[in-house]
Amino acid sequence: MEKRPAYSSSYWLEEENQAGSFQPVQEDMETEIVIAGGGLTGITTGYLLAKKGHKVVILEARELFSGTTGYTTAKVTAQHGLIYDELISHIGLEGARQFYEASNQALNFISTYCSSQSEKYDFSFQGASVFATSDDEQRQVEAEQKAYEKLDIPFETVSGLSFDATAKTVLTMKQQAQFHPIKYLQALLEEFVQMGGQVFEHSPAVSVEEGSQMKVVTATGRKITCQKLVVGSHFPFIDKKGAYFARLQPQRSYLIAIEPQNEFEGGMYISAGNPVRSIRQAAGQESSILLIGGEGHVTGRESNTLSSYLALEAYADEAFGIKRYVNRWSAQDLVTLDKVPYIGPINQSSPNIFVATGYRKWGMTNGTAAALLLSDLIEEKDNPYTDLFTPSRFKADPSIKHAFTSNIEVAGELIKGKLEPADKTIDELEHDEGAIVQVNGQKTGVYKDPQGHFHAVDPTCTHMGCECNWNDGERTWDCPCHGSRFSYTGEVIEGPAFMSLESITIDQTE
Repeated sequence: MEKRPAYSSSYWLEEENQAGSFQPVQEDMETEIVIAGGGLTGITTGYLLAKKGHKVVILEARELFSGTTGYTTAKVTAQHGLIYDELISHIGLEGARQFYEASNQALNFISTYCSSQSEKYDFSFQGASVFATSDDEQRQVEAEQKAYEKLDIPFETVSGLSFDATAKTVLTMKQQAQFHPIKYLQALLEEFVQMGGQVFEHSPAVSVEEGSQMKVVTATGRKITCQKLVVGSHFPFIDKKGAYFARLQPQRSYLIAIEPQNEFEGGMYISAGNPVRSIRQAAGQESSILLIGGEGHVTGRESNTLSSYLALEAYADEAFGIKRYVNRWSAQDLVTLDKVPYIGPINQSSPNIFVATGYRKWGMTNGTAAALLLSDLIEEKDNPYTDLFTPSRFKADPSIKHAFTSNIEVAGELIKGKLEPADKTIDELEHDEGAIVQVNGQKTGVYKDPQGHFHAVDPTCTHMGCECNWNDGERTWDCPCHGSRFSYTGEVIEGPAFMSLESITIDQTE
């Protein structure tokens, strides 16, 4: 088998198809609406609002598409794994029906936009299937099928799959879709700019000054005066409004792109149980490429993440054969207490600040549904899904139980990180290895690069003080409490943290 790539890189970001470079915010300014986050939610919301004549500014902390959007599986579907039977149990039949309708509305929005130039966006309709590989999973799929029947969701079932000998029942939603997310978003972005929208990269929003006039403050101290703010920055950067840090669980998952030896018959697939296996074909000229994902876990609580890639490789090799290894990468998403995204006013006392987060790894439809809802809320129009997604909801079951369990785990990670000893001594580090070591009596995060140079940081997360763990698959420092991630030199890769880890100078001859 061809050797795995040494470094992770997204298949979607490989081509010369990224948006043009936008400058950081250079001066204080005024606008009507600020959108923090340059991913699918932010760009789609900006496009919708600019189309209605609003003056909009998009702020992106790093580069456009550099967050979850650039690392997605890009399935455009209302089929979100096994979800509808659970939603009926927790939020009722009508709530589950609304969730399906909102997802279907998002699918229709994307398909309508892409319809005139489907080849340009590598857009195609596909069936989206969830399959069982054990008797227990088969019972779960059968329960999901009954939920489809109650909700009038069109489906079909078959027995077995050509590529997985262990597959039993396969439940399929027809007329779902897949596309190239970056090509699609570039088109929206181009129209947004043509309509007068402004985009600033490397301009993270870090705080908000509320009053008679709201001001969004960037990391460099520039202030943008606005009437309304949309926080579409994955993890809300003002997360203490509404205690989002306690209501969202960050999870990482992994993908590999391969050219298979065996022919793939098309369609999009996800396994019913764990470990999750997600399969779809790439589109356009690279239709021979398969994207295979899964191996999810809570961010920062698995240091040996290379094992996740190994597991996906083993599955791909057994199911399809690996002719060529193209890419490997990982993604991060957030899960809410009841698995329904938070979309709407960030809390009741700040009605002009809106949030969209918690997509549970189904960001193409959830993010688009968020944009459609947010544009209506900002224009004070009625929307049938306002109550379903409102961030102020708090269902007794399962939210209280999940909140209690999740925050007990976070407290445990905080204490464990403070008490655990260093992993090893600095002289035990191999080339291209990172670990927590003792340096001058202080626990220090040290990465020894392939050339033998040390890169040392204080591993204490700048968000709420948890101790970060080394991620060997991505060469990053990941926080096990709320999912902040930092490069091996300490720069923020993902929030909620916005301050870098403190750099520590060590003797390079040690």
